[in-house]
Amino acid sequence: MGLVTSLLQFTFGAFESTAHIQRAVPAIGDIAADFGGGFFRPVIVCDENTAPIADLVCGGQAVPRCVLPPGEEHKDWPAVAAILRAAHEAGLGRDGVFIGVGGGVTGDLSAFAASVYMRGAGLALVSTTLLGMVDASLGGKTGFDLFGIKNCAGTFYPARHVYMPLESLAGLPPAEWKSGMAELIKTAALESDDFLDELAARASGGCAAWAHDTERLAQCVRRAALLKGRIVEADPKETGSTRALLNLGHTFGHALEAAAGLGVLSHGEAVAWGMARSCELGRALGITPPARAKKITSLLAAYGYETAAPHPLGDVEALMWALSGDKKKRGGKLAFVVPTETGARLVSEGFDMNTIKNSINGVLSF
Repeated sequence: MGLVTSLLQFTFGAFESTAHIQRAVPAIGDIAADFGGGFFRPVIVCDENTAPIADLVCGGQAVPRCVLPPGEEHKDWPAVAAILRAAHEAGLGRDGVFIGVGGGVTGDLSAFAASVYMRGAGLALVSTTLLGMVDASLGGKTGFDLFGIKNCAGTFYPARHVYMPLESLAGLPPAEWKSGMAELIKTAALESDDFLDELAARASGGCAAWAHDTERLAQCVRRAALLKGRIVEADPKETGSTRALLNLGHTFGHALEAAAGLGVLSHGEAVAWGMARSCELGRALGITPPARAKKITSLLAAYGYETAAPHPLGDVEALMWALSGDKKKRGGKLAFVVPTETGARLVSEGFDMNTIKNSINGVLSF
């Protein structure tokens, strides 16, 4: 592979963050050097699946470690408490560094723990999944699930360094490829039709086929990271409507995750279905052109995502209940991101609950 390490530097409010898109997993010494060398006391956070990658990071060195059970169903307060306990027992001070090795769940938990440990410790993330690389690891959203609500508790705390080692994707199971590709499609829908067309041209092999085209994948990861980074720079804490655009498909998607039972569906599968519902809502509001809705939903279907409504696992009343607790409400109103002719737009008015229910039920057809 001809990929040379690509460094992308961003400023997220008061935080400086560097994304390292590279071939190999970073060594603990490299991470220490990126934090300025000298005194460096880390704790590794991984799950049972990414423990072998954490071994590569440590390179035989005895680094304190917290190994979590894998999966969304364990993205909870006990996991956070376990990380904080490991940091305390390792003697970390405020100048210690939490190193999260894994996908979106591990990254979110590690980042949240770092943000509250002694009011803010150092943070690096080694993203080992496609979903983490193109979305979850960059931008500083942290959190865990609470009261059956996805990411009900959280903070904004960007990692100082985010490592995206493409070799870690080699052993990714098909379900993880499918979860990550949904976020890549979401990013493409926010950027331009040529990005969507590029993904469509390679859809015949399915999500996991990208593992055999690493150079092209590296370009797509870089493109997605650049877009997300620039959006977050403009609106680091989602106080306006700019960063909210990254939630395309997420309001419906998070509700589906909760209604189906957290962990039953992957985040990407739920977001893909949510994007189809956002297209439906956008059409009902006269915002999403039919041709754009069809382009997006056809691409999702080509990669094997469920786009039909209602979803087989999504009881309508359970979905409506989950939506009522959505953390992205504005002024007490639900907010949705719907596609436009060339991008997306945030809407929080012009619809009622019947319109939302109709979108869930699939009143329109593409």
